[in-house]
Amino acid sequence: MRDTTPRPTSGIRQGWAAVREGAVRVDEATPAGRDRAVDALRAFAILGVVLGHWLVTALVADGRTLHAASPLQHLPRLAPISWAFQTLAVFFLVGGHVATKSHASAQARGTTYGAWLTARLFRLFRPVAAVLTLWTVIAAGLLLTGAEFGTVHTLVKLALSPLWFLVVFAALTAATPLLTRLSPLWPLAVVLHVDLVRFGLGGPSWLGWVNVAAGWLVPYTLGAAWTRGELDRRRSGWILLTGGAAVTAFLIVRAGYPASMVGVPGAPLSNLNPPTLAAVTFGLAQCGLALLLRDRLRRAMRRPTAWAAIALVNLSAMTIFLWHQTALMATTATGLLAGRLPGLHTVPDGLGWVAARLAWLPVFALVLTVCWTAFRSCEQGGRRSRTPRKAGSSRVVRAHRPSDRETSAGVTRV
Repeated sequence: MRDTTPRPTSGIRQGWAAVREGAVRVDEATPAGRDRAVDALRAFAILGVVLGHWLVTALVADGRTLHAASPLQHLPRLAPISWAFQTLAVFFLVGGHVATKSHASAQARGTTYGAWLTARLFRLFRPVAAVLTLWTVIAAGLLLTGAEFGTVHTLVKLALSPLWFLVVFAALTAATPLLTRLSPLWPLAVVLHVDLVRFGLGGPSWLGWVNVAAGWLVPYTLGAAWTRGELDRRRSGWILLTGGAAVTAFLIVRAGYPASMVGVPGAPLSNLNPPTLAAVTFGLAQCGLALLLRDRLRRAMRRPTAWAAIALVNLSAMTIFLWHQTALMATTATGLLAGRLPGLHTVPDGLGWVAARLAWLPVFALVLTVCWTAFRSCEQGGRRSRTPRKAGSSRVVRAHRPSDRETSAGVTRV
């Protein structure tokens, strides 16, 4: 008699076949003229920031309090980790490219600036309300139950820290019509002079906050130059990569700038808060590398499974970005029930902590998936396809199928 008992390998094969079938549908639903490298760069930039925060952010348990720490405080040789995962410059590069294309397309259709800006900012800030609401409730609950104010302040600061980025990005988006033809050399010159006054002439420290706008204007206006076709040659990418890397190395080795490209608790100077010239030149090098990788990314994105994964990340980019710190803190708080766990509550002062933290990354990802499941609708907003649903079509296909406006602008999200 034939054995009809289901085998585990059979179920795995069926599941993988279903994934591949869904990926093929996503691939087929994507307009042929879409530059998939843009979506890939955006996804990698978001995931780089998430992984970077998970690797260098520690919440150390000290009695009844939690305070923020970083392995970069105790292990400065790990500074190259920040070079790999501080990818915001790439996000601003892509953002400037997409926004300038979108604005040009809106003008061609006769869409007013106000309508264009409202639509873009609504998509950008729609997921924020859920984060603010939840953390208002959490903070109030913790304070009412006797939690230390310092602990609550640390948690809320970490949870809401991604919002500064959205404010800057929104301001640059609003200024897009003025930035369409602006050369990146102008904001770069502003950053240079601000640092000269601050560090060379003993100027006031508050002057550095000018670089919050000027520093991120550099990659944003590079994105506009990309739209104008000025960065199509590979030579442009090589100039940015080699020139930016060389200047950054000089600033670190000879001018005393920190090697870390992220803030380190207790350090006298941060390259990121506010941005310094070293952070900006490093961002130029990253943008150059991103431009050099465009052709390879376009070839890689021809694979349906790779493209479906990138499409899924792009559909939930803001949800992932806004909730990744909450996932880390939820894991940390839950872990306290089992005591002080290595890599989660202990001082990040050795390679043992690093190894333990790497083991926690899948747990953070799992908790982030739970957050994504709960709050992704806040970002996607119940969008419905304008075309009739086909039998067996996947939700990702329907969500990723752009409207005529989005197709012409080359925009999925943000």
